[in-house]
Parts: sequence; C-alpha cells; structure tokens
Amino acid sequence: MSVNLQKGQKVDLTKGNTGLKTILVGLGWDEAPRKFSLFSKHEDIDCDASALLISAQTGKLNGPVDVVYFGNLTHQTGAVHHMGDNLTGAGDGDDEQILVELPKLGNAYSKIVFVVNIYQAMQRKQHFGMIKNAFIRLVDAEKGVELCRYNLSENYDGKTAMIFGEIYLYNGEWKFNAIGEPTNDNGISEQDISADFKEVLS
Repeated sequence: MSVNLQKGQKVDLTKGNTGLKTILVGLGWDEAPRKFSLFSKHEDIDCDASALLISAQTGKLNGPVDVVYFGNLTHQTGAVHHMGDNLTGAGDGDDEQILVELPKLGNAYSKIVFVVNIYQAMQRKQHFGMIKNAFIRLVDAEKGVELCRYNLSENYDGKTAMIFGEIYLYNGEWKFNAIGEPTNDNGISEQDISADFKEVLS
C-alpha cells in the first residue's frame, strides 16, 4: 500500500523490502487556469525535472556531471536515467520520470535530490504560483507497485524552482524525504547552479 506523505515526513524504502533495486520516480504538475488578454502572449509553462547526485564523501554536489536532466539523460554510472522532457505538463499521470537503480550507486553517492524548475521562468514571467496538483511518487519499478506519494499543496508564488524530495542512505538503508522547498533558480543545466539553490541543498 502506498504511503501518502506530508511535507518533512520520511519513509523507509529498502528496510523490510530487501528486494527493492530499481525505483521509478514520477513527477507531475498541471498549469493552473490563467486569465487571458488580447494584449498578452500565452506561453505554456515548461517544467523540467532533474536529479542531483550528492557525493557520499563530501555531502555536496560535485559538479555538472552529477546532474541528470533533459540535457544529460543518463548519469555516468548508469544508476540514474531521465526518461525524457515533457514541454507542457499536459495530461494525467506523471509528466516526467526518472529511473534510479540503487545497486549501481555503489559507495560513491548517498543522496539523490529531485528538483523541478521552470524553463526560462524569468523571461516568461512564470513561477510556481501558476502550477497546481504538483506531486512526486516513488514506484517499485520491477513490481509496478507505488511505494509513496507526496502532494505539494502550498502556495509557491514567485518561486521558479522546487525541491520535491530526496532519496538518501541512512544506516545502510535507503529512505525518502518529502521536502517541498521552493527557491529561485534560473535553471538546472551544465552551468553552475545558483548560490540560492546551493544554500537550500546544504
């Protein structure tokens, strides 16, 4: 049975579920209704999901090579794979999916942070206050069983990026933390992540 989480709650993933090896992380959102004007241009809100692999040695993001997103679909270890970019968020179910193979992480990484940012948010004057029904869910990929789900329900006006949650290693077991922390970041790319975003991660 899937566990519905609130902000800040944590859940065990591998404890009592020793066969869990591959996790499908599904992220979803819808564009909230907007008032239209003959004098304003409507552009779809393009949200991009990313996975940030945090070093077990330093506890930090080592660099762009450890960011998996639409421009770097598969991590060098093969442990994390982005299933592709959804440009509009239209339709039901997951808008973007990221596959995590826990055994391939080895001892090098102890945390994976899942982030969604709005593409060209500043230029298009878009923010997460224009988004509704945002969620993250974790599924046992081999069994097709949903393990947990976190629905983000707060008001995020003015924020252009969101840390949805994280998978992390604690005492030899993998757990999930529902974060739901907004920030302002221009984008996750091969360029350096902003200081504002790094502060939230630390």
